[in-house]
Amino acid sequence: MVTTTAPPSPPAAVTRPRRAKASMTKKRREALAAYAFLAPDVLGLLAFVALPMVLAFGVAFFKVDGFGNYSYVGFANYKLMAHDDQLWSSLRITGIYVVTFVPLAFVVSFALAMLVRNHFRGIGWVRSAFFLPNVVSLVVVGLIWQFLLVDKRGAIANLLAPLGLGDVSFLGTPSLALGTYVVISVWFLMGYQMLVFLAGLKDVPKELEDAAQIDGASAWQRFRYVIWPLLRPTSFFVVVNSTIGAVTGLQAFDLVYVLTKGGPARATSTVVLYIYEQAFTFNNMGYAAALTTVVVAILVLCTGLMFAFTRGGRFDED
Repeated sequence: MVTTTAPPSPPAAVTRPRRAKASMTKKRREALAAYAFLAPDVLGLLAFVALPMVLAFGVAFFKVDGFGNYSYVGFANYKLMAHDDQLWSSLRITGIYVVTFVPLAFVVSFALAMLVRNHFRGIGWVRSAFFLPNVVSLVVVGLIWQFLLVDKRGAIANLLAPLGLGDVSFLGTPSLALGTYVVISVWFLMGYQMLVFLAGLKDVPKELEDAAQIDGASAWQRFRYVIWPLLRPTSFFVVVNSTIGAVTGLQAFDLVYVLTKGGPARATSTVVLYIYEQAFTFNNMGYAAALTTVVVAILVLCTGLMFAFTRGGRFDED
């Protein structure tokens, strides 16, 4: 009878390097996969954000007439800003728009998120209805609202006629145009911010709310001491994102350009629209580039201060 014996297993000292090598190879493959997924976004940011910003900073030191003629003027474009009354008016209007739009959009979108947080019949349709405006082009949104707000003949005028407000021109009255622009902006972006808040609410442990309810906490107390503290990073993201969007986002140009083109009487002339006019209406590319660098610097400063004072949305947490 012939007996066979199993081959001796390799010593532990030999298997450890093999496992370490396999682990390193796996980590390297995962890192390469991550870089491959990030590469398109990084290249896009470099090509369409970083490079134009660098070029704009360089062009700001020249007088460019739009026909390819460059003449070095140093800091003349920056000095011109101090005496540009229309620039300061645009900055004031942009500031008013930011301090009204950001908190209003925050409150409305957060209320909608709390409203559709819990499951009920038809919740998917309700969430889709709230988010639907955000998937439509801003140009289309502007045209739709322009049609609805036609003086005396628009749908809004017909709805308000029984209240004696059918003759009100929401886009043609300087005192009402900016407020109308704010309301339309909130309507457009509330669905997106609602989804951001919903994502943050999903991360709030249900056990904490249940424990607080068992301890006798009211609905307001559960919100104040459980939900809100855990939503601070999400809230910070929404505020920063909406602030940047209010100054340089699509609604800061596309929507206002379609609705009013900065009118009436420059009542809705945002700083981005003013930069556009300087560059493509008056062919003052150098001055427009200087304005762009200043606006970006202001945004970077404001965002940095927000990060510093709130510790990146963590506030007083350790």
